Amino acid sequence: MSTRLPDAGLVAWWTTAWLRGHVVADQVLDALRWMGVDGGWTALLADLRAAGATGVGIALPVEGDPLGLGGPPAFNALALESGSALVAGEAGLGLWQDEVDASTWWRRAEAAPRSVPDVGEADRGLRLALTTTANALADLDVARWRPEVADELMDLRRPALRPPPRGVPPACAQLAAGGARAARIVALAMDDDGGAVSASEVEVRRAALLPLERASRRALVAACSPEAWPPS
Repeated sequence: MSTRLPDAGLVAWWTTAWLRGHVVADQVLDALRWMGVDGGWTALLADLRAAGATGVGIALPVEGDPLGLGGPPAFNALALESGSALVAGEAGLGLWQDEVDASTWWRRAEAAPRSVPDVGEADRGLRLALTTTANALADLDVARWRPEVADELMDLRRPALRPPPRGVPPACAQLAAGGARAARIVALAMDDDGGAVSASEVEVRRAALLPLERASRRALVAACSPEAWPPS
């Protein structure tokens, strides 16, 4: 399992870079094709610019935590079902993922402005969650049942992502890398892959990982939402 930014985050970065004049449309479309994203992005880019969008950010909602969403309920439901969404709240547009024949298509919907985590706050929360979770996993003897998780926790400084497009603040690129690494740790630790684990052990493990799961989503939303970025 490789460490990478969620597709929604990459789409948000590249689309924002185009809207702000840092890249040309062909660069955006090439990047999206590399990710396997289809769905008429030339028309979507034109719609975003015509609506006055100056940036596109991500939402990573889960049940009970509509992180990065501002409504309306119909769009929130689509985003929750998809697991991620793009929001250009100033333009009143939202995009949600639809999987068709192993390809990802993005569909338009009405979306309202939203609030997103502050970059500094998300960074501090992620650092705290990593420490807390590392201690909890050590108590659960993580190195025995998931040595690759221990390896990830010991090697958090290693670069985890491809360089972002121009215009993404370095602090946000670094935060995105940390959020992606944290999400990978959670996924690895929750993957039993043939191991004999009781229901009670799974619940204890899940409780230990929940703070890091939340912090990783907050970090990714802050890092991939231009309305949260520090002034350039």
